[in-house]
Amino acid sequence: MAKDLWINLPVKNLARSIVFYEAMGFQRNMGPGNTESSACFLVGDKRVVLMLFVDAAFAGFAGAPVSDPALGAEVLISVGADSPEEVDALAARASQGGGDVFAKPGDSGPGMYGCGLRDPDGHRWNLLSMGQTPRDRRVG
Repeated sequence: MAKDLWINLPVKNLARSIVFYEAMGFQRNMGPGNTESSACFLVGDKRVVLMLFVDAAFAGFAGAPVSDPALGAEVLISVGADSPEEVDALAARASQGGGDVFAKPGDSGPGMYGCGLRDPDGHRWNLLSMGQTPRDRRVG
């Protein structure tokens, strides 16, 4: 049985990506995995490992060229938030950290509130709060 989940992403500029993920509030893991060509973060309560690798290093162990996320979506990584307000705050932090919010925060169905963003390399992320939305809290 698998015990851990690691997300590995290629990045063009490691320093720029570190700034973005720190702005998002991801916890930097300063142990193994941090080199001149990689950085390690821990995400969420489950402490999912997010590894960033410069393109050449990623291509080397992936056994394939790095795709261009500007030409298509390779994956959509979703992150749960505790509230709509946290989604709004994370979207603002993503923009301030060099990302692009391509789907503004808002209701996305009964009991769901979220947004879509791209990191500086174009990898797509979905921030989602499941539960009460601002629309659900309205009276009348």
